[in-house]
Amino acid sequence: MIVAAGVSARAADAPTCRELEGRFDQIKAGITSTQLSLALFSASDGGCVPLARRLLEAGASLESRDRLGAMPLARAARNGHVALVDLYLGRGAAIDARNLVGATALYAAVENERTSTVALLLSKGADPNLPGRSSVTPLAAAAFKGNDRIVGELIARKADPNVVDATGKSAMTYAAARGFAPIVRRLIDAGVDVKRAYGNDLTALMWAAGHEDGVGERAALDVLALLLDADAPIDAVDNRGRTALMIAAELGRAAIVEALLKRGADRAIVDKGGKRAADLAASDGVREKLLAR
Repeated sequence: MIVAAGVSARAADAPTCRELEGRFDQIKAGITSTQLSLALFSASDGGCVPLARRLLEAGASLESRDRLGAMPLARAARNGHVALVDLYLGRGAAIDARNLVGATALYAAVENERTSTVALLLSKGADPNLPGRSSVTPLAAAAFKGNDRIVGELIARKADPNVVDATGKSAMTYAAARGFAPIVRRLIDAGVDVKRAYGNDLTALMWAAGHEDGVGERAALDVLALLLDADAPIDAVDNRGRTALMIAAELGRAAIVEALLKRGADRAIVDKGGKRAADLAASDGVREKLLAR
């Protein structure tokens, strides 16, 4: 989702912000540092720029952290409040501060598809390669979401497309499995090796062949074609000895099976359990395609 340019400005006049300002006015004479921090987090969530300025002038700290270790900058970034992010950076907020799982403000903005905020943070020098939970990078998070524009912004700012997370996946495997052909193309153009094997020796082609449920047939076929046109090895095997053809057959992906056969996939390969693709076929229709000559 692309954040409209006027969201932060409108939010400053929203009932939530007026309510927060009213609360601050009631307690400001004897307000504690803890109350200031809590108020600043609320202002950050709501995009309340005038209130945030007042709170900072009253002594609120941009280094305060919530229970998950996030600072006000990350809270504003997560909610796509560009004006607040710009204000906090201008006041010296630590742009690459990380929460308890390692995520930065940039990661929060990417994960929540706050495109304008991502662009601002990158333009101000945010590190595009600092990962969040499970070592997932901002680029991988954007690829998982299918946000081509954010992927483009990150690659332009030198995000490393080859990083593998704690689960053995990368931006490429997420994009391939979820049917995001434009992102797969970007990653290939950025130098990702389509011959590379990831966790369990799975290639991007295998992830595409066994794509997630809900991925449209056309989208899955587009990804498959991109990878094969880039010389992805069609008969590579994973740690079970299975090829992309076998994976597609077992999942009943008839269109993928047909496309792989047309591109020359070897139907005679036997996996470590002694089974061929036809033996693994989930339906009679798929099995017939594999046994046809």
